[in-house]
Amino acid sequence: MKQIKQTLIVLLVLCFSSAIAQQTPAPKQTKDIAIVGATAHIGNGKVIENSIIIIKDGKLLTVADAGIVKINITNMETINAEGKHVYPGFIVPNTTLGLVEIDAVRATDDDAEIGTYKPHIRSLIAYNAESKVVESMRPNGVLIGQITPRGGTISGTSSIVQFDAWNWEDAAIKVDDGIHVNWPNSFSRGRWWRGEDPGLKPNENYSKQVKELQDYLDQSKAYNNGDKKITNLPFEALKGIFDGSKKLYVNVDDEKGINDVINFKNKNGIKHMVIVGGYSAYKVADLLKQNNIPVLVQRLHKTPSNEDDDYDLPYKLAKLLTDKGVTVALESSGSMERMNARNLPFLAGTAVAHGVTKEQALQMITLNTAKILGIDDQYGSLEEGKSATLFISEGDALDMRTNVLTHAFIDGRDVSLESHQTKLWKRYSNKFKNQE
Repeated sequence: MKQIKQTLIVLLVLCFSSAIAQQTPAPKQTKDIAIVGATAHIGNGKVIENSIIIIKDGKLLTVADAGIVKINITNMETINAEGKHVYPGFIVPNTTLGLVEIDAVRATDDDAEIGTYKPHIRSLIAYNAESKVVESMRPNGVLIGQITPRGGTISGTSSIVQFDAWNWEDAAIKVDDGIHVNWPNSFSRGRWWRGEDPGLKPNENYSKQVKELQDYLDQSKAYNNGDKKITNLPFEALKGIFDGSKKLYVNVDDEKGINDVINFKNKNGIKHMVIVGGYSAYKVADLLKQNNIPVLVQRLHKTPSNEDDDYDLPYKLAKLLTDKGVTVALESSGSMERMNARNLPFLAGTAVAHGVTKEQALQMITLNTAKILGIDDQYGSLEEGKSATLFISEGDALDMRTNVLTHAFIDGRDVSLESHQTKLWKRYSNKFKNQE
């Protein structure tokens, strides 16, 4: 009887585990793969209508026009992709994917630590590679993300991961790539619930808040240039923004704030800076271009912030900056940001509807993002020698009606496209079919 009980307990545990666990990560590629006949969107603006792509040992061995280059694919695993499209894996920057599983369950919420200045807080070690939310990215082609902490003036340090892994060590592509700062707001809105005018008004503490941040960086410089007899982990973490090994990502939206951030960069000798959000960046686009500062444009699906803004300003912001020569990538932080991250390609589709070309929009979620994050030597485009991180779609990947994936590869591994959502879709599709 005791043995039967133990067996039942084991079976229940296994059933429960299978119900909540993510899909098992794909094994390492063992056989060469040939993808033939697809329209290949390279990610750098080029398109090959009838392509042949060879994947060997997780790398892109060949990316060519099948009408020009003839290759013997007899001994390869062959995927006939005629009439379909191949894209580089989409990259979502500035995201808290894997840091929060269920908003209402505090034990699963690890996106922000207590404190104002916490550059030493590393998001990577809190990243949950088995997140059900993370696995729901893959069916839309979102295969890589920059996992970013939140809160405080200096939120912490981000890292870049791929979305098919056993743990955070396996997931890591680039460890501790950048420090994230929330720049003080130069203006604030009145608290209408306290009877204040809800309009914009100057932030009386703005100068003081900027000075506090500057003082903190001065202290960090002094520490890093000193004897370091007493270890200071926060100051150690900031060293990279001065020697160029880390980028400084600054969340700022207003025109004055962006101007002040550019001056802050030059004053402190910060080698690599990225504007995150950048709602008013189009007003100082020439200055951003001059200082070689890219912008991670905030989610395009939103309403204007100010009453005198163009009604479609959020939708066309990416184009306004691109036309000025600023390097632009798209991010999706904000309300319900983790589940909305899978809609990244459709944000790019919105940019197409408001003036940029499809290939320009594709770059905003592939190669441009890879360049900003510093991983473009291996990811972001379908080029020979780079990682075979890509997917095959039945149609236009920027259109939610036609972006239906048939295959996805991360470093040449054929990853699962199953998720909680796809299982429910199949379940209820069968239900209604049976009722016909």
